[in-house]
Amino acid sequence: MAETPVAENITLEDLRKKMEDFAKERDWEKYHSPRNLLLALIGEVGELSEIFQWKGEVPKGLSDWKEEEKVHLGEELSDVLLYLVRLSDICGVDLGKAALRKIGLNAIKYPKFDGSPL
Repeated sequence: MAETPVAENITLEDLRKKMEDFAKERDWEKYHSPRNLLLALIGEVGELSEIFQWKGEVPKGLSDWKEEEKVHLGEELSDVLLYLVRLSDICGVDLGKAALRKIGLNAIKYPKFDGSPL
């Protein structure tokens, strides 16, 4: 059985390096073009979507979900994250910096709600 890594303070850089090593160990780098990774990411988003497809609205925290459903959700969310991290690495994008920059741009575009009516 594969060893489960400890999830304490994992950074995007840790994930990037683990994905890079994983691909190298399997000689998969030749398949990890931006296009191929994007298509794989889209496929994983589809699998994630299937989990919610027939559930209607679900409560925050998924209190009415079975534990195995939550585990499956975690696996699919992880697949999406890992392909996104790998894609950003292959494209030479520092995902953490890009995400922080985007949050800053969104804060300008969508200022804090001041409570006043339109």
